[in-house]
Amino acid sequence: MIKAFIKKFNLKGYLFLLIVWILIQIFTFYIFPFFIIPFIWLLFILFFLVLIIRNLIIAIKNRNVPLIVNQRMVKLMVNVILFGLTFYGLNYIPQLIIEKVDWVVLYNHRKNIIDEVKNNKLQPNVSYNDFMCELPYEFPIVSNGGNDIAIYYNDENEYTIEFYVFRNFFDAPSTKIIYSENPENINYFEEKIKRDPTNNWKIKNNWYRIYGD
Repeated sequence: MIKAFIKKFNLKGYLFLLIVWILIQIFTFYIFPFFIIPFIWLLFILFFLVLIIRNLIIAIKNRNVPLIVNQRMVKLMVNVILFGLTFYGLNYIPQLIIEKVDWVVLYNHRKNIIDEVKNNKLQPNVSYNDFMCELPYEFPIVSNGGNDIAIYYNDENEYTIEFYVFRNFFDAPSTKIIYSENPENINYFEEKIKRDPTNNWKIKNNWYRIYGD
């Protein structure tokens, strides 16, 4: 049925475009440096805008040919949806979907990292501060922006460990998945969730998704 639909509306090229768009979203989440993301976003916006205009023009020129009009309307709808999901204000939707899938897929791996930290197998190991730990592998990417995690603990050996979802190296806030046993930090996270539940939430016991510091 799907194959027949693609053939009827001549969507092979758009299927390829959709695959490329999904891959770009994944690369944006995991790999692309934050400073080139706006340029990728702008490039896609312009590209989809051109396709929208092109499909409208072709549909209008061939308004007496129902098959062509229907094909172009379907393509136009695909373009508009991808244009909307790429646009800055709505791009959080595909990125949030990837983030949630990432959490499920890599949960056990992150949990193992927590255990290794508690057993002193992983400790801060960089020269520029005393809390960052560069993991000894590049894949899987459990902390975006270099596979670094931040390790904090108090006098009671209650750990707070941060994994980056979006890591910003300048003044803009970073987004993190945080594991914490520290009651003081947990209270702070809970208050932050109350103030801004859109960007901050509790994932499960001891695990939080936090935007900013």
